[in-house]
Amino acid sequence: MSHRAVERAVRDSYGRLLAYLSMRSRDVAAAEDALADAFHAALETWPHSGVPERPEAWLLTAARRRLIDGARHARVQAAALPLLQAAAEEASELMGSAAGFPDERLGLLFVCAHPAIAVTARTPLMLQTVLGLDAARIASAFLLKPSAMGQRLARAKAKIRDARIAFELPEAAELPPRLDAVLEAIYAAYGSGWEDVAGADPRRRGLAAEALELGRLLVRLMPEEPEALGLLALMLYCESRRDARRGLSGEYIPLSEQETARWSGSMMTEAERLLHAAAGMKRTGRFQLEAAIQSAHAERARTGRTDWEAVALLYEGLARSTPTIGALVGRAAANAEARGADAGWRLLQEIRGDAVLNYQPYWALAAHLLRLLGREDEAVAAYGRAIRLCQDQAMRGFLALQAVRSDGRVW
Repeated sequence: MSHRAVERAVRDSYGRLLAYLSMRSRDVAAAEDALADAFHAALETWPHSGVPERPEAWLLTAARRRLIDGARHARVQAAALPLLQAAAEEASELMGSAAGFPDERLGLLFVCAHPAIAVTARTPLMLQTVLGLDAARIASAFLLKPSAMGQRLARAKAKIRDARIAFELPEAAELPPRLDAVLEAIYAAYGSGWEDVAGADPRRRGLAAEALELGRLLVRLMPEEPEALGLLALMLYCESRRDARRGLSGEYIPLSEQETARWSGSMMTEAERLLHAAAGMKRTGRFQLEAAIQSAHAERARTGRTDWEAVALLYEGLARSTPTIGALVGRAAANAEARGADAGWRLLQEIRGDAVLNYQPYWALAAHLLRLLGREDEAVAAYGRAIRLCQDQAMRGFLALQAVRSDGRVW
């Protein structure tokens, strides 16, 4: 029971605890070490003493002791000691209080997006510090080796410490230049949680909900930023369909076959309101376009059909403004639906081969289009590759079934 309580505390409050400690110690790496020690101490102590009434406050108290001891021993960051002492007093008060500690995750996100930090390190740094993703998973998302990503993250944390970057929410004028990296991190965290449909990975459990919460905090902080509204709308559209992604037996159900009655009407309504408000600001961006694509899909709940021509046009705009691999594959898929498999295949072939070697959605779409084009042997090979690259067992089963339909073999 105590081990589960520690795991729950890690998932539920890791980002808030680390942000609170980092903003006071002014050293992200030291705060991470202190928090790791606190979790280790909890695993050793709670089985004997029982889970405390306020686990977060207990962890906060243990971690700040480690930070203070480390700062005194090293005699570095002396300016941080008064802040740590204040944090110690605050933690003691929280032990006997019903109040929660301040939520400073957004502040730390914007610290990680400081101009002094390498552009390539900002989003990965946020994913690790505030959202608790490990370096290996982040490396996979950015198509890097874990060792290379680990070095990149270590350099970024050292830069924050050595450059004495201010640990505070920037002034309003400084927020917009850092916004893109913050949006990217929140969306990447949502995507990681979204992929774990069954909630089987404890490292990603609750991540989608946390990303939604951060999206709402960001909109409250920057209500006049259309891309912040667009990102929240995008996540809400996707989240509205969560329950429809699996059948009664846990089987994967693609978007086109989902029962719209299982979609959340309240989430779609909120998303539509946000997207409409963003459009009124006349500054279109990536996340608004992605949300508009999901809005077009959501129309099926009202009309019973998907306007694939509209989806294809929106993907065209997205591919021109933000030509990510995901956008290019999505454009090919939408064109195949709107204008035929030949049109989709031509667009798919325009994507650089080295960019999609290990990109599973590319191979799943390639297999589907090749089958429609009657190129069975190539379709079977593509299905095999898509299955090997897929981590989700339910989706693997779905792809295997499609492969059987192609050549009659059982995978």
